[in-house]
Amino acid sequence: MAEPPHILHVHGSFSLGGKEARATRLMNIWGDKARHSIMSADPFAMGARDAIDPGIEVAYPDAPSFAGKPGFARYREIRAFLKGFNLVLTYNWGAMDAVMAHRLGGGTAKGLPPLIHHEDGFNADEAEGLKTKRNLFRRIALQRAHGLVVPSVLLESIACNVWKQPAHRLHLIRNGIDVARYGVPPVTDAIPGLVRTPGKLLVGTLAGLRAVKNIPRLVRAVAAHKDRLQLVVVGEGPERAAIIAEAAAHGLHDMHMAGFLDRPWRFVGLFDIFALSSDSEQFPISLVEAMAAGLPAASMDVGDVANMVAPENRPFVVCDEQGLAHALGQLAADTELRARLGAANQARAARDFAEETMVNAYASLYGEALASPMILR
Repeated sequence: MAEPPHILHVHGSFSLGGKEARATRLMNIWGDKARHSIMSADPFAMGARDAIDPGIEVAYPDAPSFAGKPGFARYREIRAFLKGFNLVLTYNWGAMDAVMAHRLGGGTAKGLPPLIHHEDGFNADEAEGLKTKRNLFRRIALQRAHGLVVPSVLLESIACNVWKQPAHRLHLIRNGIDVARYGVPPVTDAIPGLVRTPGKLLVGTLAGLRAVKNIPRLVRAVAAHKDRLQLVVVGEGPERAAIIAEAAAHGLHDMHMAGFLDRPWRFVGLFDIFALSSDSEQFPISLVEAMAAGLPAASMDVGDVANMVAPENRPFVVCDEQGLAHALGQLAADTELRARLGAANQARAARDFAEETMVNAYASLYGEALASPMILR
């Protein structure tokens, strides 16, 4: 029996966020059909490993640094390391040195494994606008990639028009989830330590606590209605202390910082309103999860969010902090409105964001790169 393919995953960081949740979910679904090795350019950001099922064959090998100043010597070391795998999957800007090393090494024509790059969005340093040098770097580095995967129409346009990716190499695969899991009642005590303030609705958000997620903006928006709203933040990251300080400054004394929690279908339905305050997103999985759980959403107008939510919910996708506060206030004031928007979002998620569609698309793409489209099915 043939050995399962050995797949290398290269991340800029491996703290649990949207791209990590998707990557680990695919690993769990495919089980023993593949072996995996995971590298993080930030070796201290490895929290997403807890989302991988214990039975999955996964390693965290020693390797050349995937972070640092570009250089031919370092790229040679990376290139030699890549040769030990059947398929290389890279994720976001933080893994682009691996892509460039693969490009300069001649790609598959020179004996390297096929490489598929995934772009899910941008950090705070590109939230206000893409950097010219990075655009050029991406354009050059991706020339020998087997494919580039994006989850949103906005990113597809950038990849085509800015990074000059040809149509045959560009793949739009929208994020999907197991929507049926979210249609059942949540587990009452699924958020450890949460004490609901009597008379208040719960506003929940799920995010890696990084600057680009701008949770302080959400703190201030909720604080405008702190007599009737209580904020729950699910996630972990370097901005935790800043978020707590912002809450204290605005009198949000009942905010609950839940930390990282897996199995979101167990707790998302505990929220009354889902909120997303990011400076930059593309196709946030957390929003799809909230929709599948039947929640109304108040969100910044980033990425594909306005087209993801049900049409009835689009007026609550806003352009600034004042609009976010206003949207939360409107939703808090109207029980029937929350129920109607939640039902519409749930129907939209079930129709358009099923996990099976996403899994089949990735299985086909990775299988083609491995020369056997059925290998991961």
